Amino acid sequence: VNHTVGNDFMKLLNTQLHSIPEFLKTIPPSKWDYAYAPGKWTVKEVIMHLIDCERIFAFRALCFARKDQTELPGFDENAYAPNSGCASRSAKSILEEFQAVRNSTINLFQNFDEEMLFRTGKANGKLFSVKLIGAIIAGHELHHLKVIKEKYMNS
Repeated sequence: VNHTVGNDFMKLLNTQLHSIPEFLKTIPPSKWDYAYAPGKWTVKEVIMHLIDCERIFAFRALCFARKDQTELPGFDENAYAPNSGCASRSAKSILEEFQAVRNSTINLFQNFDEEMLFRTGKANGKLFSVKLIGAIIAGHELHHLKVIKEKYMNS
């Protein structure tokens, strides 16, 4: 969320719909299956992590916006990446999935009214507002893009 302070999260989500794929297209094919250290994710796994998290966060936002007070569970992001099957996928198919998920997220959030954006719910033992979840999605991606630029592109 710190990466989104002072920014409209909806504007960031819309900007990222195009800016993230454009940046990712500049990554050389040899880097997509590269991990900068043992036990670290490959670029493909990082992008799949972003996609998976966005889906989970959007589901949480939907539940809270609809006043579902069921406490939602956390998830083990470290179990998702190696089980995503992304190693056998092309960068193009991963980028297409990113854009499809982002389009869905944008559509969901742009149809929340002001009251819905301030509704809250619990996930992983913590209280979140729908609006905060939107900022988390945008900020999470900014964080991981920074990591890709610093740790993957400079190696």
